[in-house]
Amino acid sequence: MSAYNIVRMRVKPGEVDGFLDIHRSRRFSDMPGMTALRVVRTGERDFCILGEWTGMDALAAARPAMIDILDSFRDKLEDLGGGLGVTDPVSGEAVIERHA
Repeated sequence: MSAYNIVRMRVKPGEVDGFLDIHRSRRFSDMPGMTALRVVRTGERDFCILGEWTGMDALAAARPAMIDILDSFRDKLEDLGGGLGVTDPVSGEAVIERHA
């Protein structure tokens, strides 16, 4: 089964276009094992980034590269509060996968 990482974040006012441009231009070659990337808008400036991976080993191996990418736009993000910082990440393996 595939593995996924999901990261919730809030973009600062006036930074949404730049934030989206960064993700439109990302190269998958920098992330071996990544099979898909989705950016989901959940509010006016709230987003979740969903990465799909061949497995947990590939996801884990890519964490340093993911941190480097986050560092490239961290200044565009607001603190989420509650001690979270600028992201609220989770990851795991799919237990059910269905496609229409």
